[in-house]
Amino acid sequence: MTVFPLALAQFVASYAATTMTVAVSAIAADLGTTVLGVQTAITLFTLTMASLMVPGSKLTDVLGRKRCFAIGLVVYGAGALLASAAPGPGLLIFGYSLLEGIGSALLIPPIYILVTVTSPDTGTRARRFGVVSGAGALGAAAGPLIGGLITTWAGWRASFLLQVLLVAVILVATPRITEPAGERERKPFDVAGALLSAAGLFFVVSGILRAGSGGWVLIVAGAGVLVAFFKHVRARERAGREPLVPSALFRDRVTNLGLLTQHVQWLVLQGAFFVIAVYLQQVRGYDAIETGLMLTPATAGILGASAAAGRLARRHSPRRLIRGGFALTIAGLALLLLLVRADSGVASAVPGLFLLGAGVGIMLTASVNLVQSRSPDSAQGDVSGVSRSVSNLGSSVGTALAGAVLAGATFALALTTLAGAAAAGLIAALLLPRQERPR
Repeated sequence: MTVFPLALAQFVASYAATTMTVAVSAIAADLGTTVLGVQTAITLFTLTMASLMVPGSKLTDVLGRKRCFAIGLVVYGAGALLASAAPGPGLLIFGYSLLEGIGSALLIPPIYILVTVTSPDTGTRARRFGVVSGAGALGAAAGPLIGGLITTWAGWRASFLLQVLLVAVILVATPRITEPAGERERKPFDVAGALLSAAGLFFVVSGILRAGSGGWVLIVAGAGVLVAFFKHVRARERAGREPLVPSALFRDRVTNLGLLTQHVQWLVLQGAFFVIAVYLQQVRGYDAIETGLMLTPATAGILGASAAAGRLARRHSPRRLIRGGFALTIAGLALLLLLVRADSGVASAVPGLFLLGAGVGIMLTASVNLVQSRSPDSAQGDVSGVSRSVSNLGSSVGTALAGAVLAGATFALALTTLAGAAAAGLIAALLLPRQERPR
């Protein structure tokens, strides 16, 4: 099976989440909105992905993984095309936040399912996950630089047109993807469960986004809806009906801790990119291309770590890699806090950004491989949807949390908050039991 179209699709989805950060000021000025308004569009994009990732993953059992992947690409491409022509924030949100988010929720789960079920052994699986996760990390890390170059030379709309072009390339390569033969089970889709899970996640992240202005009401409401969702899952299981997600998935300690580390990784990465980009543009007056160039050390760190993912997986257990990754990430954030000042030189941010990128890059493949390998092939639809939902929820919460802190505080406090989140991720990694190789 060729991994190229799957890796490129993950690159595009990750790129879309971070490339907007360097164009925030340009988009806000062009569409007559505010930085907060553009931040809301970014958060809604990742939130839509997170909310619909589990239902999207479940649809792969009905439509087939390859077909679901292709449908997601078409929806995503249509959204990018609409966003490129947006005359105001409304169409931008519809095309970028909603359609691209829905498309991502349909196309991303099949990527990880196909890699898992078509890999003959754990070594091959680790290498393929290294390619896919590396592509995702590259999209997230290079998004600011590529977006900065495109925004400066051709305008922010051209960035969406680039996504349309890449989607067309992936669609052409999609027939090369092989899907294991087998009968798909025609099971009823849990519509109520899908609505409850999506609504709960939406309210929780919306509440974080509106922290300080009654957001706690939304957070409490979202938590209540999620409790209702888990009760709904148990009720369907007792009645002998298949729920959206089986409750047994959340009874495995390694899976739960692995999912938590995935959530924190993307929260820290997306949150740090947003905080640094806004700081550079609002405090130092950098334009889009200068902001992207400033984030290049983080890109280099992620790329270097992702390129070594296969070798690292053969020599070290996922638990050790995740722990080491969080330690490097915290060290990088600490260096940024110690060295970066309003009047400091460009070089002051390089060590911290590089360690931040390297730390996240080391963890990405290890966490995905750990979680996906805990379940048999028959349960890959469930675990892949939850895994991708948790990761994208981390991206959404990272942007929302960082924006909320920035709105009422300082760059230093925002980075300190992210360092605290990384410390929580390290604690989760320390609780992972000894398991030298995922089964």
